[in-house]
Amino acid sequence: MGDDLFSARAAEQLRSQAPLAARLRPRTLDDIVGQEHLLAAGAPLRRLIESDRISSAIFWGPPGTGKTTLAEVIAATTNRAFERLSAVTAGVKEVREAVDRAEQRLGQQGIGTIVFVDEIHRFSKSQQDALLPATESGVITLIGATTENPFFEVNAPLRSRSTLFRLESLTTAATHQLLERGLAAESAEAEPAALELLSARCGGDGRQALTALEVACAIAKGRTSDGVVVGIEDVEAALGVSAMRYGRDDHYDVTSAFIKSIRASDVEAGVFWLARMLEAGEDPRFIARRLVILASEDIGVADPQALVVAVAAAHALEVVGLPEAQLNLAQAVVYMARAPKSNSVSHAIWTARDDVRRGVDVAVPPFLADAHYAGAAEIGHGVDYRSPHHDPTAVDRDHLPEQTPGRPPRSQPYFRN
Repeated sequence: MGDDLFSARAAEQLRSQAPLAARLRPRTLDDIVGQEHLLAAGAPLRRLIESDRISSAIFWGPPGTGKTTLAEVIAATTNRAFERLSAVTAGVKEVREAVDRAEQRLGQQGIGTIVFVDEIHRFSKSQQDALLPATESGVITLIGATTENPFFEVNAPLRSRSTLFRLESLTTAATHQLLERGLAAESAEAEPAALELLSARCGGDGRQALTALEVACAIAKGRTSDGVVVGIEDVEAALGVSAMRYGRDDHYDVTSAFIKSIRASDVEAGVFWLARMLEAGEDPRFIARRLVILASEDIGVADPQALVVAVAAAHALEVVGLPEAQLNLAQAVVYMARAPKSNSVSHAIWTARDDVRRGVDVAVPPFLADAHYAGAAEIGHGVDYRSPHHDPTAVDRDHLPEQTPGRPPRSQPYFRN
């Protein structure tokens, strides 16, 4: 009895000392903030959870959007057993043990098992493969949570047997609602402008918002012995130690936005995405390489000077480094966004290479073949070749391989003026 009371007091003490985000973790679907597209009344995922008919699923989304919370709510509402694994600490051995327990539970008690794998993108291929047979047979219902694009990080067989649910970053309104709950838990108040700043600056990450609020409350409490009122200066101080999210998925998405903005001649968007990458710590050499590629792929002969500017920016980066080289990169972005656009060069090389892969004629016509050796003329090499320097009509001659019946036709023309 005494041990039970001691354990209860210890658990209560741990809960009171837990971070704010942990103390406010929702217990029911109605407690979850945001994700209305999945959890509003009548939404598909909510219906599956409430009817306890959820099948294997992958919850994919940025940090702080409620993936683990959602799994724990499912654990609290389902009639099935719930096994939790962390890809950070669990190996193949732990996976197989969880599957064995699920098989025994199903065979002896007729109870199914949900296996939740947090950060499933950290599982190796062999670890993911260990889950596949049990997932396919229905011995377990797999729920994986990942911040990374599952099409990159989750094995195709496992992904094809799971329903993908995308969780979105919290809106500013949802973040504000979450912060109001946090203030109540901290017995604190906040200036409206402070809450607005915090809601806007956390990038839709609920956990980061609550963590920053907890820090801001501590700063405000240390400033006065009266009631805690969080001000803008407290929020700015709390946000000063927050790191910007920039995972592998962000790397690809932000790079895509960067390139497409310049391609669309949107100067301000191009500079913004450049700033986003630099602030997140992206490798500046990667940015410079992308600009060099873009100069030929999307501008090309419409403004050949763009390639000179891009290469110069890349060279300047090597000479002066950051932070000064941000000016060189920004100049290149502005120039290329303003430049006229043409994809004729990229279309030409991509189309020609596709023709070669498809098996069109690749034999060099005899008149174009190397004739700089004795006996070349005897096999027809170089015969009837006319140099445009001496015969201007030679430019009208076809210098491509001859078409042979039965071979795939060439795509003509390659270069589009």
